[in-house]
Amino acid sequence: MLAIVRSAAVVGIEAYEVAVEVDVAPGLPQFTIVGLAAGAVKESRERVCSALVNAGFVRAPRRTTVNLAPADIRKEGTAFDLPIALGLLVATHQLDPRCVEGIVVIGELALDGSVRPVRGVLSIARRLATVREDVTLVVPPANVSEAQLVSGVRLSAPATLAELVTRLRLRELAPPPEAAPARATRVDGPDLRDVVGQEAAKRALEIAAAGGHGLAFVGPPGSGKTMLARCVPGLLPTLSELEALEVIAIHSVAGALPAGVLPPPVRPFRAPHHTISTAGLVGGGSAPRPGEASLAHLGVLFLDEMLEFPRHTLDALRQPLEDGHVIIARAAGSVRYPARFTLIGAMNPCPCGRAGDPTGRCTCSAADILRYRARLSGPLADRIDLHVVVGAVPLRLLGGPAGRESSAAVRARVELARGRQRSRYCAFGPSMCNGRVPGRWLQMETLIDGEARELLTSAAERLGLSARGYHRVLRVARTIADLEAERAIRARCVAEALRFRVPSTDPELIVRGTSTA
Repeated sequence: MLAIVRSAAVVGIEAYEVAVEVDVAPGLPQFTIVGLAAGAVKESRERVCSALVNAGFVRAPRRTTVNLAPADIRKEGTAFDLPIALGLLVATHQLDPRCVEGIVVIGELALDGSVRPVRGVLSIARRLATVREDVTLVVPPANVSEAQLVSGVRLSAPATLAELVTRLRLRELAPPPEAAPARATRVDGPDLRDVVGQEAAKRALEIAAAGGHGLAFVGPPGSGKTMLARCVPGLLPTLSELEALEVIAIHSVAGALPAGVLPPPVRPFRAPHHTISTAGLVGGGSAPRPGEASLAHLGVLFLDEMLEFPRHTLDALRQPLEDGHVIIARAAGSVRYPARFTLIGAMNPCPCGRAGDPTGRCTCSAADILRYRARLSGPLADRIDLHVVVGAVPLRLLGGPAGRESSAAVRARVELARGRQRSRYCAFGPSMCNGRVPGRWLQMETLIDGEARELLTSAAERLGLSARGYHRVLRVARTIADLEAERAIRARCVAEALRFRVPSTDPELIVRGTSTA
């Protein structure tokens, strides 16, 4: 007998429907799964057979064929275990075919018949809400919290295969209890008030957080670069409802969500180690998965010891920084992951970190320093809006009073600036900010006084800025104006943006702490 059970799968972060067709016919006992099934999908035959027997059902020794349609799209993961098991029960007359009508089933089976969590449930729930079809989505209990983020989808979350079959026979798919809504929690990390000195770096952090601009810190070891970068989560506004859904969908597909726990609507902060591979940073693999760039979507990607990353790995970020997404192409097709993140890098001036030290502690040759700095390519450096020299803090200042402003005070200004940008860029979508708005649009549509235009044009010619650099200075100036509640970009906004645009190339300035800003 042939049985068909509806299920779903995910490509990238978009879901599509899969029809699980199960045919049980007379013949030699064998179990075959077709439809471009990956290794984890083919292994479901062992899990399903053991779960059926241990749950008290009969496993008929016949020829069994399972087809996952559409058969021309590769199937990954373990979410087909539960629909395959239901299809076997229908095909062997242990369950009425009418019982599986009007349901979409996903879930992994343990050998004892219990239902385990799977990846991509939020994307599947969002698709069903878009289709607006009168169906019930059957999900594992551990995935209920993310599925309930989508309104308008009926859910059921049986703990075991036996419980699901009992409910289907009684036509009573009870909805799961409502999960408690996640609340924004205090972001763990240092406070700006804990940072001694470094006023120019603090100002750059505020601008970067307000406009979503890339930021690079250059300075010797122990000058506070990492501490400054880890203050950023405390400056960023919480995610809106639509933004949170997009971020959680990416983490769900990547398997990065803790089971049964709804993450708070805080922006992600990812800090991968410099030994990460290119696929780990931007995504990839034989079965494509999101990389750190996508996991940092709408948040921050922090690269500590940035020049220790291989150059080809860093250069893989050039396209995501420009386009806001990553496309992973394979022979079987391509996958698209969102990747609109704020890049923050921290780097030393040379391999030993002491270039320009007047005490002569630097052991690097001139060739070593040039080779080390060349790991950050020109095109990637051109995509970073703010360059700040972070000098060593005199030890006598460490025991002094705390900083002037806390992260909460700076965050209040950042939220006001982001609100102005949401109003200005409503036609571009809710996540648009100054750091990503088209430069041509900003140049034509925003107010720029004559003195500011003249200063920007003359400085760009004198400094040899590229067209990209010209527009990025304009974007930073627009953010500075937003922080100051100015409708028009003034000359002082452009002047401050230019000071952050061009990094210092003098190693002695880095050691003395003389910032370009």
